[in-house]
Amino acid sequence: MTTRSGIDLLPTSRPLQLLDKRGRRAPKTRGGGLAMPDDETLLAAYRALVVGRRFDRQATNLVKQGRLAVYPSSHGQEASEVGAVLALRPTDWLFPTYRDSVALVTRGIDPVEVLTLLRGDWHSGYDPVAHRTAPQCTPLATQAPHAVGFAHAARLKGEDTVALAFLGDGATSEGDFHEALNFAAVFRAPVVFFVQNNQYAISVPLARQTAAPSLAHKAVGYGMPGVGVDGNDVAAVIAAVAQAADRARSGGGPILIEAHTYRMEAHTNADDATRYRTDEEVAAWRDRDPVDRITAHLRGAGLLDDARADAVAAEAERVAADLRERLPEQTPPDPAELFAHVYSSPTPQLREQADLLRAELAEED
Repeated sequence: MTTRSGIDLLPTSRPLQLLDKRGRRAPKTRGGGLAMPDDETLLAAYRALVVGRRFDRQATNLVKQGRLAVYPSSHGQEASEVGAVLALRPTDWLFPTYRDSVALVTRGIDPVEVLTLLRGDWHSGYDPVAHRTAPQCTPLATQAPHAVGFAHAARLKGEDTVALAFLGDGATSEGDFHEALNFAAVFRAPVVFFVQNNQYAISVPLARQTAAPSLAHKAVGYGMPGVGVDGNDVAAVIAAVAQAADRARSGGGPILIEAHTYRMEAHTNADDATRYRTDEEVAAWRDRDPVDRITAHLRGAGLLDDARADAVAAEAERVAADLRERLPEQTPPDPAELFAHVYSSPTPQLREQADLLRAELAEED
């Protein structure tokens, strides 16, 4: 299907791929014209994947130790996060979800600051403007209209800025998702909607979320191209997002990318994934591991030897150790902060509620 201007909207029948699950170059027909990233970029992706996975494992352990309130692991889908971030320019903006902590670390944000929100602190933890990264969003898809509004405003001001909105497959069932796509397409906002399809919205499989051939097909109804990519192939993700960002930057309008990947761990530490998926299914996806794939490719190409691999592994351990050391112990929250930033001038009702809370706390003392 094409638009009147001749733009092909339909995604390919199979997700685009540059490297197969063994790290070998995929047939050119699988790449859909995507250009293989250069060696330096692939080595940077390898480093980010190794560091990101170690960070992810450390964050999971911090939850078990009671030092972190919750952590949604991205183990297994790191290539989607790392690849998308590496494809952006430093001046572009990122609008992440709660599961995109590895993307934030790849963006250069202090890992301690990344985890601030997930410790139960109402503060973002990092400066969004300094890092051109919006606060992590817990409600599904509400960051999508934010990304569109930001990108539309940047275009009106003549700024060379692309906004990338991370979304999960469950977010595509939300009204905010559809409103964002419609506005972006109508006004040709420079936005890349990047959907990490990890096969489950908590415990709900994709087949119970949509009857569409793929999530990428949802773009067609809004008049924008849809692209499916192997989300465990970091090379393909980098190439697809870079191509989409270039198109958006040049006035071509928004695009929807569906990255086919898998969440290896439970939804969060409060979830029991064994209740809704089988060990065989998990094992099949483990065989497509994104870190193993890029490692095999780089070793086969002579770009990665033991010395460099050991150096990257040592760096990842330093990141984990630094996180353990610097992540502060949880401090008791101040209940008065509940009322501090609701209105610039507290309303009578707000003052009354604050007085009631203070009275209750005083009685407990």
